[in-house]
Amino acid sequence: MIASWPSASHRAAARCRREALRYVAVDATDLDHRVRTRSGCIPPHPVSRLLELGHAEAVGYWAGRGEWFCARERARLLGEQGLRAEALEILAPYLATGWWTATRTTAKLLESWGRADEAIALTLSRVKAGHPSALESYARLLARHGRGDEAFTLLRPHIDDRILATALVDVAAGTRHDEEAAALLAARIPDGHRCDTPWCCRGLAPDTAIGLLAVIRERQGRVDEAAALLRTRNGTSVNGRDQLADLLARHDRTGELRAYAATEVLGHAAQCLAELLEERGDVEGAITVYERACGSSVSRGTMTVQLARLLARHGREDEAIELMRDAAGGADDWILHVLCALCADAGRPEDGLAFLDAIEERRGEEEWDLFWIRLPLLAACDRVDEAIERARAHPEGGTSYAAPHIAELLAGAGRTEEAVEVLRPHASANRHELAGYLIDLGRVEEAVTVLRRDESRPPRPSTTARSAEPPF
Repeated sequence: MIASWPSASHRAAARCRREALRYVAVDATDLDHRVRTRSGCIPPHPVSRLLELGHAEAVGYWAGRGEWFCARERARLLGEQGLRAEALEILAPYLATGWWTATRTTAKLLESWGRADEAIALTLSRVKAGHPSALESYARLLARHGRGDEAFTLLRPHIDDRILATALVDVAAGTRHDEEAAALLAARIPDGHRCDTPWCCRGLAPDTAIGLLAVIRERQGRVDEAAALLRTRNGTSVNGRDQLADLLARHDRTGELRAYAATEVLGHAAQCLAELLEERGDVEGAITVYERACGSSVSRGTMTVQLARLLARHGREDEAIELMRDAAGGADDWILHVLCALCADAGRPEDGLAFLDAIEERRGEEEWDLFWIRLPLLAACDRVDEAIERARAHPEGGTSYAAPHIAELLAGAGRTEEAVEVLRPHASANRHELAGYLIDLGRVEEAVTVLRRDESRPPRPSTTARSAEPPF
């Protein structure tokens, strides 16, 4: 049985907070495991939902009982109310474990309150303790508060570390150290060497060094040199963005960007060019860029989706749907998801259903991965009961992965209690969804019980030099 929430009075709340703080988990390994895996804890979204629905006292209660995301939000809110001592009191037991996440969060709060010296001292304590992430945060914190020279000196011996080298380049901005940083990077770019894979070199890979050196040259106004450097890299795209394309766009070198987009096979440069043209109001030009990329890029499906979304943004939903209809014939299911979403957004759910019916006729019985796409379309046609009935009758309708889709239909129809009952047998696989509906129903204690029930245990440090166990 979970204890009742603290009293709303200030004195009683303070007393309960002091009592609750004694229950905070003191094991940093356990804290880190639960926060990284979002298991056995109250994750960020439920915490936000609790606050949104007026359950601040519940959040405060669990903040003192080992729930980090509750503590983080509670401390933030207390700080905004000017109750900074109380905010730090909430974070103190987590901080005392030596856990880096608590240190970083507390330092950010202190800095936001104008107490940079305290933030710097706190972060330095973790640098001295040898935490691997502390040095980067410490150096960046120093640089933000007028101590860029000191930050650069600290980072300089670590130029072979990719993360710290990136920080070095950033803290050098606004100091006299740009050329020194450039020299350190240039020394790590062997003449004629090109990396064939991201794992080619130990330490700072030459391609990474080139990218960082280009950042410095652009910052110095040496754009030609920066662009020339980037053209020597094996690849300039990371996480869907192309560094060379972005550089050319920032400096209005549209002609060079067009030429580059015509040869860059991933389509990232074409996307950059299309975004630039759209921002300038040249929608037709952006469409033309995407159309060409659809024919030449190895990411044809992605380029088609980008074009369809561009058309939809500019009121040309019918064209977007036709484009995706052509692309969806025999395509991957994710293309069908986009097509049906466009149909729903355009107020044409029947068209999406008709296309899915045609797919079903060709393929036979739909597997759940494709079948569930039709459920929101049926709901949009005021056929919620039919959607629920068909979902339950589906061969996979009783599985843990089907349950959240059925629950969403029920909740959308105002039948949240039924959504809870659908999810309850599959609670271990759908904890967050089940807890969310329980919170919506005001059953907070039950929701917290569901979220905190987790049989997994954090991995313990190995006593051997190398473990044969997989990392997950």
